[in-house]
Amino acid sequence: MKKVVKFGGSSLASAEQFKKVGDIIHADDSRKYVVPSAPGKRFSEDTKVTDLLYKCYDEAVAGQKEYEKVLEEIKMRYKEIIAGLGLKLSLDKEFEVINEKFLNRAGSDYAASRGEYLNGIVMANYLGYEFIDAAKVIFFDEDGNFDAEKTDRVLSRKLEGVERAVIPGFYGVCPNGAIKTFSRGGSDVTGSIVAKAAKVDLYENWTDVSGFLTADPRIVNNPESIKIITYKELRELSYMGATVLHEDAIFPVRQEGIPINIKNTNAPEDEGTLIVGDTCRKPSHTITGIAGKKGFTAVNIEKDMMNSEIGFGRKVLQVFEDCGISFEHIPSGIDTMTVFVHQTEFEEKEQKVLSGINRLAKPDAIDLEADLALIAVVGRGMKSNHGTAAKIFEALAKSDINIKMIDQGSSELNIIIGVRNEDFEKAIRAIYEIFVFEE
Repeated sequence: MKKVVKFGGSSLASAEQFKKVGDIIHADDSRKYVVPSAPGKRFSEDTKVTDLLYKCYDEAVAGQKEYEKVLEEIKMRYKEIIAGLGLKLSLDKEFEVINEKFLNRAGSDYAASRGEYLNGIVMANYLGYEFIDAAKVIFFDEDGNFDAEKTDRVLSRKLEGVERAVIPGFYGVCPNGAIKTFSRGGSDVTGSIVAKAAKVDLYENWTDVSGFLTADPRIVNNPESIKIITYKELRELSYMGATVLHEDAIFPVRQEGIPINIKNTNAPEDEGTLIVGDTCRKPSHTITGIAGKKGFTAVNIEKDMMNSEIGFGRKVLQVFEDCGISFEHIPSGIDTMTVFVHQTEFEEKEQKVLSGINRLAKPDAIDLEADLALIAVVGRGMKSNHGTAAKIFEALAKSDINIKMIDQGSSELNIIIGVRNEDFEKAIRAIYEIFVFEE
């Protein structure tokens, strides 16, 4: 059996955390490939190394002498880890290169990537594993898009001859040699890419929580954990705000049918959450999880006999596309069509959108409703349990919450509910209680 193990920033924030990680890796001989993040916060008021690197680079570009102080702070973070691990390792040469690159404006992506790069060197030395620079095996194209085919080909060939290795997360390289990063949390994506290339049996993603929870613990007190979840369910929850795993980390392993196990570095004995392509195991409840986001605007468009006018929807969506605005959901009726968009993105261009819709689609009326939230109720158990939507209506009615929108896909995997921003937390608690607490 072979495993890829990825460790998040909180798992590698200090020498003490590094030792926990080392114990976890050595406890299972099948943990062959390690993907580290940059050091995270050691305590609540601390600053992540990635944020320090962004700050340092910005000040270097601006010609501020303060950047030298920030760079020294970053150096000290690594020196403390190295000393705490008792390693005979110096990163002085690496920091000389970083200093030169910063002054020569190598780019903010380069700056941000150095946290993972340096942590990878430390981790490889600590474990006695080979260090593989992600810039040698993970590639982006000229437009900055991830080149999956080239990466898989080169990385697979490289790993064939390496039994154990550390590959830093979060970054790769463009054809011109410039460093390019994934979006924040991108080390999750790197772990998935390595898992696919190495053809492993399991991708373990270690963080500071014991897997996914049914709901946000900041909203629901002590929510239940999810033992097993499908890629499709996770995709829906991640898109609507669940942030334990980067949503793009699903795709590489999904293609190969490799499960992901979300585990807790500080409680390695916990089972965590297993993410799979499909399962015959019945969920504990009708729903698997609840997630949501605030800050949407509903653009309500009315026109008599809209449903019989060929191309009406295309004309409306063309306006949003021309304005560079993506939409979230489009519930519709016979004479109505509603487009939900991110409010902050929409506000700057609202008049341009409205005039465009009037010009192209010639509706009878357009109405805007702002300050809305969307909540996704997700679960493979919905297919075999009748009355899910009715239970949601019942729960929200009892809590005196007005539903602004409800939309269910044909897969019966999720139901999206729109409510006012002010009712967001109350709505999630009401739904959780009727499906998890009362079932």
